[in-house]
Amino acid sequence: MTFGFAPSAAAQISDATGNTSRHGHGRLLEPSEWAEAGIPLLRNPREVVAGLYARHSPVPRTAVVAVLGPEDRLVASASFTQAVASADGWDYRNALLSRLRRVIPHDLRRRTPVRTAVLLFCRDGDERWTEEDGAWMWGLRDACTLHGLRCGAYVTLTRGGWQVLGEGRGGRQPSAGSRPLRLAESVPDAGRLTPRMGPGAIEPLRRTAAR
Repeated sequence: MTFGFAPSAAAQISDATGNTSRHGHGRLLEPSEWAEAGIPLLRNPREVVAGLYARHSPVPRTAVVAVLGPEDRLVASASFTQAVASADGWDYRNALLSRLRRVIPHDLRRRTPVRTAVLLFCRDGDERWTEEDGAWMWGLRDACTLHGLRCGAYVTLTRGGWQVLGEGRGGRQPSAGSRPLRLAESVPDAGRLTPRMGPGAIEPLRRTAAR
């Protein structure tokens, strides 16, 4: 898998303060480390991305964390705005863990995780990996460990479309500039999922039975 690299706002902040992300106090995952982590593939990434976009209508700097059950069925999700860019995954881990604790009980008693958390981050720039992406990856992996979840895909949403980093899968729609979608437009079987909620909203826990 080949990645491009681009400077991020977080990297610029780090340079200005004299700290470098990984080699200073930052916690991030390089693309090669993420690729080696055994992240499970999404069965239908386009459907997952479109469904989360319809529920949360993310704009740049919005993070959407979602918990998936069997067959990638949505169990719970939450969106929030991370106004300040950081090259330290510790900050993002804490933000993600706080939202996960509010929408779904932990699975720490299970020997093996049965649910998967995925993260969609809407940002400026292009699809190339940035240090801020690496910090989000580290934060997602650590938050999943602390909440008893399997670490799932990390998806970026930019003006050019969406991309599952590390998989090479993506599409032009939805994008950071797309019109808001109705849930029925994005997910064929919308009745089995929770209603759409706006940016910053928390969706309540919803359990679904596996087919």
